[in-house]
Amino acid sequence: MEIKAAIIDLYKNEYNEGIRCIKEIISGEGIKHDIYDSRYKNEIPGTEYDIYVSSGGPGNPFDGEGTEWEKKYFNLLDNIIDHNLKEDRKKYLFFICHSFQIMARYFKFAEVTERYEKSFGVHPFIKTEAGRTDPLLKELPDPFYAADFRQYQVIQPDNKILHDLGAFIISTEPINSSHESAVMGVRISNEIAGTQFHPEADQSSMMYHFQQKERKESVVNKFGELKYIEMIDLLEKPEGIKLTRKTVLPSFLKKAVEDLTE
Repeated sequence: MEIKAAIIDLYKNEYNEGIRCIKEIISGEGIKHDIYDSRYKNEIPGTEYDIYVSSGGPGNPFDGEGTEWEKKYFNLLDNIIDHNLKEDRKKYLFFICHSFQIMARYFKFAEVTERYEKSFGVHPFIKTEAGRTDPLLKELPDPFYAADFRQYQVIQPDNKILHDLGAFIISTEPINSSHESAVMGVRISNEIAGTQFHPEADQSSMMYHFQQKERKESVVNKFGELKYIEMIDLLEKPEGIKLTRKTVLPSFLKKAVEDLTE
């Protein structure tokens, strides 16, 4: 049986490198896919797909409240979860960045708030105890490096709701004495997971962002020129985002294909 994937594009018609990167990873695993432009064209896939990857995107994760596309999006999530409760052949779903914030809203396992300042660049993240053995992260070092772009954050996880869901936090920001560490990765079930960071990012996509004058100035003003150069260097190093790109989303897809073809 052919395995099909749906890419849910939440970039709202903003130029981005994320969809290209997601397409390349899915195609690299030999999986056929279709793209649905959800926030801009109100396109939402049906339940005929085996795998769903919901992208990052700009802006406020609450701006879809009351809109037709978000109602249809949440209805799709309802249908996937209902399907997985009833059927042996499961459907697989991965959330990235903006989608991860919507995921937190949908499952209500944490608060979603505006971040104290915008995050941009390549940053280290740490694994939780559950993350050290999770298939998405177990092959990565601790800490590992990933691309991070966000104006909002997922914080103050509700342990009771996580427990009731059977969910686990798998990654967080490093401990910060000034601010609460945000949640960076959650596994809801064997079939459903998400990350706040961008596991799909590659060297080309990050260089595009680093070359934008406003973003370069933001990093230099906040961290200094040496930190900016260090972030550029991390794009070249095999233990940087290259390792994250070839590990996280490919691991999710490989496990999905393995389970679906058993």
